[in-house]
Amino acid sequence: MLSVSIVYAQTGSITGNITDENGLPLEAVTISLKGTSEGAYTNADGNFRIENVTPGKYTLNISAVGFSSKSTKIEIIENQLTNIPNLLLSSKTQKLSEVVVTANSHKYIEEKVSKSLRQVTPIRKLPQNIQVVSKELLKDQQVTSIMDGVIRNVSGVTMLEHWGHFARIHMRGFRIPAFRNGFNLSDSWGPLAEDMAFTEQIEFVKGPSASMITAGEPGGIYNVVTKRATEKTIREVSLMGGSFQFLRASIDLGGKITSDGKLLYRFNGLYQRTDTHRGNEDTDRYGMLQALTYKFTDRTSLELSWNYQEAEQFIGAAYAFTTTDGELGSLDRDFNFVDSNFPASDISENMLYAQFNHEFSDSWSVTAQAGKLNYDQIGNSAWISWLVPQAVLEDGTAFRSISLWDAKSKGNYLQAFTNGEATTGAVTHTILSGIDYTDKEYFADFFQTYHDTLGLFNVNNPTYGQDLDDLGFERFRPVDERNPDPWDGFESIAFYFQDQLGFMNDRLRVTLAGRYTSLETIGKEEKDNKFTPRIGISFDVTNDLTVYGLYDQSFLAQTGATQTGALDPVTATDLEGGFKKSFFDGKVSATLGAFLITKNDLAVSDPENPMFSVQTGEIQSRGIEFDLQGEIIPGLSAVINYANNNVEITKDTNPDLTDTRVAGHSRHLNNLWLTYNFGQISNADGFGVSLGYQYQINRSTWGLTSDGGSELPDYFRLDGGVFWNKEKLRVQLNVNNITDKYLYSGSGAFGTPYWQTEPGINGRLGLTYNF
Repeated sequence: MLSVSIVYAQTGSITGNITDENGLPLEAVTISLKGTSEGAYTNADGNFRIENVTPGKYTLNISAVGFSSKSTKIEIIENQLTNIPNLLLSSKTQKLSEVVVTANSHKYIEEKVSKSLRQVTPIRKLPQNIQVVSKELLKDQQVTSIMDGVIRNVSGVTMLEHWGHFARIHMRGFRIPAFRNGFNLSDSWGPLAEDMAFTEQIEFVKGPSASMITAGEPGGIYNVVTKRATEKTIREVSLMGGSFQFLRASIDLGGKITSDGKLLYRFNGLYQRTDTHRGNEDTDRYGMLQALTYKFTDRTSLELSWNYQEAEQFIGAAYAFTTTDGELGSLDRDFNFVDSNFPASDISENMLYAQFNHEFSDSWSVTAQAGKLNYDQIGNSAWISWLVPQAVLEDGTAFRSISLWDAKSKGNYLQAFTNGEATTGAVTHTILSGIDYTDKEYFADFFQTYHDTLGLFNVNNPTYGQDLDDLGFERFRPVDERNPDPWDGFESIAFYFQDQLGFMNDRLRVTLAGRYTSLETIGKEEKDNKFTPRIGISFDVTNDLTVYGLYDQSFLAQTGATQTGALDPVTATDLEGGFKKSFFDGKVSATLGAFLITKNDLAVSDPENPMFSVQTGEIQSRGIEFDLQGEIIPGLSAVINYANNNVEITKDTNPDLTDTRVAGHSRHLNNLWLTYNFGQISNADGFGVSLGYQYQINRSTWGLTSDGGSELPDYFRLDGGVFWNKEKLRVQLNVNNITDKYLYSGSGAFGTPYWQTEPGINGRLGLTYNF
């Protein structure tokens, strides 16, 4: 029997209680509203609550390990609380159903990964460190792109060489590839930095992840999940303005097209215009995402989406160079090394995506997805000239260059996989198997260069206005016709199988997986065929404490040759383990882990013949990681993380390099973000404040210098914000680098120090209206 009472809200809420057949309360039961992302878990008393639900008719799905799933029809009425008492779940004796998590216990906590990562097991039960950056966290931090501070939310993640148009993200000491909806889009200089206007969440998967990547660096991946068509009605418009002439407008629309809910849609639009703290770098960015979902039946659906983006970027304009004996960070923070009429680069990106889903039963499903990427760049890149013996003289005279930086990337992707559950005696099996196909080519013309060999610019006394109207570049044909041989790329096909065996009513889980990959790399005649195993174990010590361990492998093709033939792939192994703990009835989630990654078979110089290589090199990355997200006390939400990472060369033919540090990482990284909502105080309802910092200790430069490596000063940046959120309107002000510190990172090239600075204190004011 349903009972309804009045609540003071624009939406409706649901409460209920769930017991077993003996009347005992059931904890950690999954409650979800079908077709939405809304849901909850039951607490120790078997009670649950779902708030802020759009009025309408829904199917409430209830599931728990060892119990038969249950569904019930409900209706949510505006400004009312719907109570569903005494729901009973019956025990299963033949088949156990895994918990399917579709709910957030807190707005900063995501309990599951997206379907594009193929895992149906909740994150807290997986034998791996996976961190998800939620859309609510991105909103509180007023993040606009992947390069806009997203990495602060995950332990041990840094970004090197801020080119502006793509994110070069490192994790556990290695560059990690950019995935989008499960597809590997990474190029040498791409893809285009993902915009948060089109993003639902971002998943950082640490380690090789045999069922998801394998052929790549062992540090892990980040996967950007784009917004999808939805049954929930969405009508949202956002306006933002801020420092450096920053202006941004976006719109988010979604809902049902047909009254029966079979055809759904999503539309996102974006326009942005901004300068930088250096000045004379006005750029535009605009794009759209259109998504449709058609539900043939309750078990069968087809999703289609198209994401188009157009962006301008001044590639290389962020660099500052100084004299050979000069110091990093010795020039003014707003110093601009390029001329005022340095040409911008134009970038366009098209991504087509389709996903077909079919559920054979409550236990078995199949997913097939395809993607196609086209990336076009007509660009120019600033640098120092290599035609002169010394690019910056002692008196500050600089010899600059501009290179053609045209590029085209083409990617075709196809994936199909099945998820299922089975039982053999007292053992449950969570099955994953599938096939991946990837075909990527990256074309580039980086070989036409304009050199200023007259010394018309001085870093100590810069003057601007040089005539750059005719650089002499020839663009008489598309870049893939000018240089028909791809710069890089690969074609691969892979098959994988994973069985997660559950023992003791799924309290103990053992994961056995393997992946066979056939990889053809551009520039290498032989194919690389490799089988990579994966073994994981996780055990629920209590309902809210899990211990896990993992052994995983990856491999990466290398170009070059030994005296006897082609190079074998680089192989890497990952050993890691740790604990996952939730607190305060699931409102806080924490992970503590340690890892050891060994990267073997690296090509190093052959001491007998430097024209060839030998594969005796080895790098080890080891460290500890801690991540915490959630609501610590009522109203106070937190994201806290820390990582200690050490990456060293452990084997090399040059003994001087052994035990030396690999450049481009920080030994200690600590991040904090706190948000307090004054909703606990009646007359301050809707008002909140945020404050957070990023702290990096013992940083190394981007690349090793002639002295074997250089350290950068410690990095500390303090950010904060205030917001007011009431009914349909949200007003938010964020201020970055509150202490106005001179922040930079860099390295050296041809004996010339170079670096990039971040802006001083700056802010953004945003308004969001739901109608």
